[in-house]
Amino acid sequence: MTDRRREIVLSEQDAKRELTRRTRRGFLVAGIAAMGGFGAYEWITKANQVDNAPWPQRKVLDLNGEIGRRYISDSRLMPSYSPSEVGPIKVNGDIGIDEDFDASKWRLEMAASEDGPSLKLQLSDILALPKVNMITRFCCIEGWSVIQSWGGVRFSDFTKKYFPPGQKLPQYVYMATPGEDYYVGLDMKSALHPQTLLAYEHNGKTLEREHGAPLRLVMPIKYGIKNIKRIGLIRYTNDKPDDYWAEEGYDWFAGL
Repeated sequence: MTDRRREIVLSEQDAKRELTRRTRRGFLVAGIAAMGGFGAYEWITKANQVDNAPWPQRKVLDLNGEIGRRYISDSRLMPSYSPSEVGPIKVNGDIGIDEDFDASKWRLEMAASEDGPSLKLQLSDILALPKVNMITRFCCIEGWSVIQSWGGVRFSDFTKKYFPPGQKLPQYVYMATPGEDYYVGLDMKSALHPQTLLAYEHNGKTLEREHGAPLRLVMPIKYGIKNIKRIGLIRYTNDKPDDYWAEEGYDWFAGL
């Protein structure tokens, strides 16, 4: 079928007038859009702070964390690598890692609740649990990553051994260095993931002081900020725990 719509022919003067009208309208629309974007930016950056982040940003981070938590599954494992792929790792983060630390005096305090009694465990108590070796990628929130080898015990095995039998597991775990200078909060689902280790070996050797000796957390499903060094306290809790970097504006969940 032939298109019989009438062709509109404009004079040069009318064409210039129409072009000017459309250009002005385009600038107006673009200006309104830019002002809207700037206004939104101003609104977000000037909003009330929650843990050093504007509350709209904190809401988004919390939503991302909830999505990440739902995705976690014991059957979803991070990739494993061969020993030949293990590389050097820089020392990153020394909060709570005192220079004059005496490893012989180290004890791990484990509390099954906020106000209940606690256990004092030695490294020998950890070594008595089934050992697991894994080679996974360690990812720093700064943007770098490296493949590392770890040896230790699954946190799930630690929990089975020392959490009171018959008592319902709470929603969270809080871990801190001796003195609680550095601390992390973990959702229980992440803590019990089969690749979450309490590690005492690193790249085939006893864990080094600068990397968290005598015992540190290794979680390939989380960024390094959650992989706390030199654990001195483990507390199970139903209250969402404090977290060092979340209080500085970072994501509380910090999942990969």
